[in-house]
Amino acid sequence: MNGAAMKVSTPTKESTLNNTVIKHVPLVKRIAYHLMSRLPPSVQADDLIQAGMIGLLEAARNYDANQGASFETYAGIRVRGAMLDEIRKADWAPRSVHRKARKLATVIREIENRTGRDARDHEVAEELEITLNEYHKMLQDASGYRVLSFDDMTNEGDGVSIGLSDHLPGPQENIQKADFKRSLAKAIAGLPERESMVITLYYDEELNLREIGSVLGVSESRVSQIHSQALIRLQARMSSWRKDKEI
Repeated sequence: MNGAAMKVSTPTKESTLNNTVIKHVPLVKRIAYHLMSRLPPSVQADDLIQAGMIGLLEAARNYDANQGASFETYAGIRVRGAMLDEIRKADWAPRSVHRKARKLATVIREIENRTGRDARDHEVAEELEITLNEYHKMLQDASGYRVLSFDDMTNEGDGVSIGLSDHLPGPQENIQKADFKRSLAKAIAGLPERESMVITLYYDEELNLREIGSVLGVSESRVSQIHSQALIRLQARMSSWRKDKEI
């Protein structure tokens, strides 16, 4: 050995960034295909994946381990937010569908406030002065054209879920989100049994609508209706949480 110091190569910041992105590409695809199960055929998986990859790259650049969240958790939120932002910018959902979804939530809230129990399908249909089949068609339309998500519960706008901001939430926002999650968990627990099961299987177990249909013994289209109805019911019930925060 000639005594010359051996040069040890260390990974550059850029190579570390690239490795992180490559490692989490499957996460982007998983989120994209999970969203695709409730989007119309006009939305292409490749477009969602492309938007998600941008979100993943931003997550890799901005991630701060000192904030407490794991990278996969943080990246998953950023990727999903980027995809939803892309869908929102496309603005493919007819405004009439949004108006009908809001109308359904209003009617369900009024019935449940009046009766003190879950609003039933035939009651909602009667209140809207439509047939039961027409009501189920409205649910199907809401499910097929609108990305309903838990973030919609805190958003009064027409669009889909808001994307994640460029920074991690501060203490006050964390407190508000924790309060929202507690209220939402309580609202989910109070859903009719089948609706609660669909929400759990879809969001916690990450089953798609076809798989949930197999579990419940119903068609995929019926699961889609139940899923949409559950979210609209939650939206109606969480309106009181929104009003409390505005006081």
